Amino acid sequence: MLTIRFNRVGKKNKAYFRIVLQEHTIAPGGRHIEVLGSWDPHMKKAVLEAEKIKEWIKKGAQVSDTAYNLFIKEGVLTGKKRVVKVPKKKVEEKAEEIKTDEVKSEEPKVEEKIEEAKKEEPKAEEKIEEPKEEEKKEEVVDKE
Repeated sequence: MLTIRFNRVGKKNKAYFRIVLQEHTIAPGGRHIEVLGSWDPHMKKAVLEAEKIKEWIKKGAQVSDTAYNLFIKEGVLTGKKRVVKVPKKKVEEKAEEIKTDEVKSEEPKVEEKIEEAKKEEPKAEEKIEEPKEEEKKEEVVDKE
């Protein structure tokens, strides 16, 4: 089965897409049958061969969701846009849940550490003060 989809080309952080016709089992960056246009997302500029796109769709080629939405936006095809599936939101939601769970579990630990530190501080001061008193007594005894 043939499919029309994006093939990413361009430099890092400067994406540029070719719209290609290829077998659906081949990776999007792999071998293609025909180049049907290009899309520059930074300039929002599309160069499409509308006649060839319509011809391949009539022959039975499937169109990816994002390519289909671009064709509708550019006026090559008519109809409603498709909802593009974005799996990243599910991952982000799980990450946020994990972070909130970690923060909640860390809060009591932080409070316990603060309480322990407060308890230890007076003990440390008492230990420091005690030798000072003894030293003073020894100094008085030495003077006499």
